[in-house]
Amino acid sequence: MQAIPQDSTTHPIHDNVDAAEVAKFEALASRWWDPDSEFKPLHEINPLRLDFIDARSGLAGKRVLDVGCGGGILSESMAHRGAHVTGIDLGEAPLGVARLHAEESGIQVDYRCVSVEALAAEQPGHYDVVTCMEMLEHVPDPASVIRACSALVRPGGYVFFSTLNRTPKSYAFAILGAEYVLRLLPRGTHDYAKFIRPSEMANWARNADLEIHEQTGLTYNPLTRRYRLVADDVSVNYMMYCRKVNQ
Repeated sequence: MQAIPQDSTTHPIHDNVDAAEVAKFEALASRWWDPDSEFKPLHEINPLRLDFIDARSGLAGKRVLDVGCGGGILSESMAHRGAHVTGIDLGEAPLGVARLHAEESGIQVDYRCVSVEALAAEQPGHYDVVTCMEMLEHVPDPASVIRACSALVRPGGYVFFSTLNRTPKSYAFAILGAEYVLRLLPRGTHDYAKFIRPSEMANWARNADLEIHEQTGLTYNPLTRRYRLVADDVSVNYMMYCRKVNQ
């Protein structure tokens, strides 16, 4: 297995990592901020995700953790809204791109190469808001990530997840359509077996002391080439908004 870089604070990297998945995004890192690259869908859905998160948590002045931040598209946009953002990822190349882009943009984001499980042991209850977007379908044990996100947020704090539903429609749209027909994403970006049903996500969240407040779908119209949030359609992409149980 390919070695994964360890955080400079000497935290051990948790076993909950797929080296092939990390390598996949490392190879594409230089194109992360190109809005016409393989990351075009992320650029296009980011305003929707950002507004959804901000409307429910009020980002300004909040301590925010972005789990699986990659090249920093969401992290930077939350910092633009006045949040104090930490972004974590296990890919050194995307983090390097994220740091460089933040410096060029004059935006302050603290980027770290550390697993969410290791950071949870270091900073329990430290954050007001935790986001984990388009990441759970790329790890061996998504429930472990959800538990760590819950551990990192303060009681009453806000946690946001997004992922892909495991349905025939999501296979047709997210893999056949996006990767093979429309070529919005590189082939092999997603593994259908790792897609997560909302009921599974909800169960893991409740077991991690998170209360589910809302879920909404993110749909794509191939004719207009536009994304939009649709509350009653979670058949492909969806987001889930949770709050940490007060203890």
